[in-house]
Amino acid sequence: MGDVYIRHIELLGFEKRFYPSQHYVYIFLVKWQDLTEKMVYRKFTEMYEFHKALKEMFPIESGDINVENRIIPHLPAPRWFDSHRSTQNRQSTLSEYCSALINLPRKISQCGHVLNFFKVRNDDVNPPTVSQFKKSEAFLMPKDPKKSVADITGPIILQTYRAIADYEKNSTTEMGVKTGDAVDVVEKSETGWWFCQLKNKRGWVPAAYLEPMDSPDESEDQEPNYAGELHIVRKGYSAAQEDEITLKEGETIEVIHKLLDGWWVVRKDETTGYYPSMYLQKSGEENTPEKNQLRNRGAPPRRSTIRNIKSIHNQNRKQISQDTYRRNSVKYMQSRRKLKGFLNKSSPIAEDEREAQPAIPPRPSKDLILTRCSESTKSKIK
Repeated sequence: MGDVYIRHIELLGFEKRFYPSQHYVYIFLVKWQDLTEKMVYRKFTEMYEFHKALKEMFPIESGDINVENRIIPHLPAPRWFDSHRSTQNRQSTLSEYCSALINLPRKISQCGHVLNFFKVRNDDVNPPTVSQFKKSEAFLMPKDPKKSVADITGPIILQTYRAIADYEKNSTTEMGVKTGDAVDVVEKSETGWWFCQLKNKRGWVPAAYLEPMDSPDESEDQEPNYAGELHIVRKGYSAAQEDEITLKEGETIEVIHKLLDGWWVVRKDETTGYYPSMYLQKSGEENTPEKNQLRNRGAPPRRSTIRNIKSIHNQNRKQISQDTYRRNSVKYMQSRRKLKGFLNKSSPIAEDEREAQPAIPPRPSKDLILTRCSESTKSKIK
């Protein structure tokens, strides 16, 4: 019996599932060395965790030591939430990633990590379902290369969330909800305001007042990124609570944790705190009329200000204190400074070593070689 390996991986499309809560999985057709074909389903977050582990296993091939040596393909990090459109748009990236992955050297493409990840699991054969819930919906990629990804089959069904507390609207563009109301989310904005509809009503509702129908939505929140992402403060804000931060317009800060309720954890030097994301703009991005309008709107309520003991959010949601954010930030910045200092110290040593190498004399020209050979021959004849 020969070695086990994967011949080909084809992305067929994705599936929208409603149990235990609404989520998306990609459909892969895996062709093995014995020509058997198996169907497996993987979330994008699973794909990304697999990708990160693969990079750690092969630091040279991932470019961690030298960028020029990288052969492992790139895979963008998950967005702060999965929508139908983002899931759909990722398909070409995932398809290219899998194609490149299988064509890597055998030590990578045939390693146990790759083979185990694409093996058929029990939930691939028997996906969890409940009869009273909606059936999963498949959205297959078009076979005709001339068709765009937008031509994928299947209806677009809005996500349904439940209100965990009463909310009274404060403007004509907002929509009030009562505890237990089931609303359809039309658009999720990073500002923490989500555009929803309830029967014949439509308007903006704070994301903090909404939760999925069946389980918490921690998976939609990104993990903290202590490397930070540079943003410019577009509107100043004075802290109203101890764990918030006061900033002035024009200041440059680093965003280290993006949260669904629109209150992001930012870092200014070694100080961290919550700040309304709608008053921030990513460094390098152009200003737009839409972003200018956000400056005139009020920040949404924070999730921590809503009290409802029956909420799923309060049962299992992970809480990170500002002390933890600050401690991890300090550790990251110290390690970054140490690495920078090490690189600065190592550079002169490397230069000295290069200078200590014996000098290689220049190669003599062709004419000089012929002249010397001629003179040598004449001396022997004499």
